[in-house]
Amino acid sequence: CEKDVLIDILTQRCNSQRLMIAEAYRDMYGRDLVTDLKENLSHHFKEVMVGLMYPPASYDAHELWHALKGVDTEEKCLIDILASRSNMEIFQMKEAYLMQYNNDLQQDIDSETSGHFRDTLMNLAQGTRMEGYADPSTAAQDAMILWEACQQKTGEHKNMLQMILCNKSYQQLWMVFQEFQNISGQDIVDAINECYDGYFQELLVAIVLCVRDKPSYFAYRLYNAIHDLGFHNKTVIRILIARSEIDLMNIRQRYKERYGKSLFHDIKHFASGHYESALLAICAGDAEDY
Repeated sequence: CEKDVLIDILTQRCNSQRLMIAEAYRDMYGRDLVTDLKENLSHHFKEVMVGLMYPPASYDAHELWHALKGVDTEEKCLIDILASRSNMEIFQMKEAYLMQYNNDLQQDIDSETSGHFRDTLMNLAQGTRMEGYADPSTAAQDAMILWEACQQKTGEHKNMLQMILCNKSYQQLWMVFQEFQNISGQDIVDAINECYDGYFQELLVAIVLCVRDKPSYFAYRLYNAIHDLGFHNKTVIRILIARSEIDLMNIRQRYKERYGKSLFHDIKHFASGHYESALLAICAGDAEDY
């Protein structure tokens, strides 16, 4: 079956190799491979095959555009992408967004979201997080500000909360979270969940979880998408493609450790046909996962 060949070729190559295949395809046949995939495939299988053909920054831009400009804003997609990307990834994603859609990502976030959720997304989209810097002497001070923000919950305190979580380095935040535990006797995630709600709360928690361990965060999001949302195809596809060349092996490991069943097993249980085959090929299960 040609679809099986297509799965083999596109899932067993890295992104740069797929882009070279697309170039060779254009040279040989005078046609655009992505356009042909869109015209000849359908449903979720098409989404996977086409998604694999985007460079990483372009794929993030594509997902953000549809999350912002679709019939309903997909807040969870915005959270997954903006809470987890590095400064460089955010810079490249904004460039791709501008090139692909002739729109400014931050302006679109500003117009399509609202409140403190919007302010936090806007801060993350600046891509100005400090990198590799940690100052133990200010960790307790930052932790106290976070604790007060969870107690007071005023607009000013919410701003301070998101400023620290969006701009301090991962190394600094590790120390801040430890100091927060010392000061409050509570884990910062529990405190945020108690004090805030809605997408603002989900975004803050996502930032904390990504600081601690991104593979664990994405394992949690995949499990949630597969089991709690009745196999939310868009989320599963987006995470598998976006993380396939970054930390998918680690995500699979965390998934199995945390939930007892392998990601491979759960995809096999819920998906079917060529769509299932494509997801499993990206996931590349170990022998014991079958």
